[in-house]
Amino acid sequence: MTESYIAFRDVVKSYGEGDAQINALAGVSFEIQKGEFCILLGSSGAGKTTLLNMLGGMDTVTSGKIEFDGRDISALNKRELVEYRRYDVGFVFQFYNLIPNLTALENVEIAAQLCKDPIPAEKALAMVGLAERADHFPAQLSGGEQQRVAIARALAKNPRLLLCDEPTGALDYATGKAVLKLLYDLSRERGTTVVIITHNQAIAPMADRIIRIQSGKIQSNEINTAVVPIDKIEW
Repeated sequence: MTESYIAFRDVVKSYGEGDAQINALAGVSFEIQKGEFCILLGSSGAGKTTLLNMLGGMDTVTSGKIEFDGRDISALNKRELVEYRRYDVGFVFQFYNLIPNLTALENVEIAAQLCKDPIPAEKALAMVGLAERADHFPAQLSGGEQQRVAIARALAKNPRLLLCDEPTGALDYATGKAVLKLLYDLSRERGTTVVIITHNQAIAPMADRIIRIQSGKIQSNEINTAVVPIDKIEW
């Protein structure tokens, strides 16, 4: 049996104490294999962002264990978590979080400077089709172009794991599909493990693995044996 690349083992995340305690995650267990394009589905408040933040080393478990490539990341101290976020994980958010007074290239270069083995910023921009927009500031770019800069910034770190929080949430339909296709193609070409959280169930058929979460609990974890290209999906 193949050892899991990512594993949540009975993970609980609680906020508050006593009668006011709320479990954002209530004993979550699932596995993801290396190189998979995984979609994590759940409605608002289901716990999917909490889960993503914990996998990305931005939040800690109340109990349970999170493993990444055989390493117990839930046991890391603050310094080790910083290194994990810096060297292993790329983040793409719904709102692009670009620095407005830096050009597209400079926004990507900042991420590249943090890493041991980065992809050159110019190459990362070319990978997302924005080589000719390198000298433009965020305000001079469309929403879709800004999101592609954000993806290039994440890619420049040369991460082993790419985490995407509603990456098409602020985009129109056509642009959203283009961004999803870009993420999928990058996963296939580079072998990067990609986890996308979304409430849009229509895009689930494009994933290798579909995990559904509700009220802080995993409802299902399915392997998709009939992946549908994003250009064939409508919503």
